[in-house]
Amino acid sequence: MSEPAKKVAQQAEARLDRIAKSAREQFNKITESRFTDRIKDGRFADQVDHGVGQGRADVRRDRQREGRGGSAA
Repeated sequence: MSEPAKKVAQQAEARLDRIAKSAREQFNKITESRFTDRIKDGRFADQVDHGVGQGRADVRRDRQREGRGGSAA
């Protein structure tokens, strides 16, 4: 490969590397902020809390059926 062709290829490779890096940074910025915002807004809290609350209610109900009382810590 001639010198001018090597130089053009190296410049193209460097430019593509910068574009790829920029694209990765933009993608990470977008996806991280959206997920973080959802967590901060408490959008997942109801799902988790509901599952824990439902599990506790099931334990209380089972204990009441067994006659051991309904208090589950």
